[in-house]
Amino acid sequence: LGTVARGFNPVWIKPLIHQSQGAKEFAYCPYSKFRVGAALLAHDGTVFTGCNVENASYNLGLCAERTAIAKAVSGGYRSFKAIAIASDLEDQFISPCGGCRQFMREFGDHWSVFLSKPDGSYKEMTIEDLLPVSFGPEDLKKKRLFTTENGS
Repeated sequence: LGTVARGFNPVWIKPLIHQSQGAKEFAYCPYSKFRVGAALLAHDGTVFTGCNVENASYNLGLCAERTAIAKAVSGGYRSFKAIAIASDLEDQFISPCGGCRQFMREFGDHWSVFLSKPDGSYKEMTIEDLLPVSFGPEDLKKKRLFTTENGS
């Protein structure tokens, strides 16, 4: 079912998906009962895991993908090879929400995203596939017609 990512040795993919499934086990989701886990692979082979963490004030909850990325960034990482995402959905691959797509985009648009099912099958996409014609950090450096009084 899966494809092999650019520059990936297949031996990395299944363990990354397995780690995302393991991270799902720690999900705190008393309201939705929808567990999600993520495993983020840095270029040096370091893996950061995350799970969704809900909150009684619903909009304050954190998605698994953003949790894993925040852990990586707080550890000094800014560049990633791939992220694997897992849930309990049996009949379809888990897909990141729009907010997570934009959050992942902050760190580039050409890294791999492995959408998985509990049986370990997966579908590979890139951030660009998930969020085409996106806005990223490089867009803030482009020439603009309008500037503020202080020159910015």
